[in-house]
Amino acid sequence: MLIDPEVVGRARTGDSQAFNQIVQACRKPILGTIRRLIGNPDDVEDVAQEVFVRVYYSLDQLRSDEGFEPWLYRLTVNAAYDYLRRKRRRHESRMSDLGEDQVTLAEAAEGTKKSADAVRKTKARELVESLLSNVSDQDRMLLLLKEVEGLSLKELERVYQVKENALKVRLFRARQRVLKAFEGRGSSVEEKSVEKKKEGDQ
Repeated sequence: MLIDPEVVGRARTGDSQAFNQIVQACRKPILGTIRRLIGNPDDVEDVAQEVFVRVYYSLDQLRSDEGFEPWLYRLTVNAAYDYLRRKRRRHESRMSDLGEDQVTLAEAAEGTKKSADAVRKTKARELVESLLSNVSDQDRMLLLLKEVEGLSLKELERVYQVKENALKVRLFRARQRVLKAFEGRGSSVEEKSVEKKKEGDQ
């Protein structure tokens, strides 16, 4: 996703045509990034709209035209964080109002929906999403930007506004937590298999 700094410069001065060029050039990749970050296709458009509203009202805070793309990624990550926090609060609020039987039914329904959605995805993507769902939002977003979006350490340094060495440590720890989640997933599957075998032997 390459935006001409000259176009960014014109948009910063209030040129609406230049801003529309930015939206048209960035919309599709930003939608893809948001879809991977929040994991809910139904709300992707709403989060993307929030991102571009933030871009419109914050362009004057951009330090340089050349730094637009890392800055845009930072706005996108922040909007995704905000969405996930709101979603978590709504979920906790709903669950607190339900009885035990209702909670069980709600969780079962959610599990069915996730299973139906997973069928439409490739096995590789299912595995990646399953593993990343077992780590924090921060770890998932960092790994998605690095491994899926393909951002370099230099680009991530500008997105997160931390030094490269600190990012290396974050990435190492995030990967370790994913590996731990993977190992835990394997142990869980193995335990279930052993339990089924015991039931069959009885």
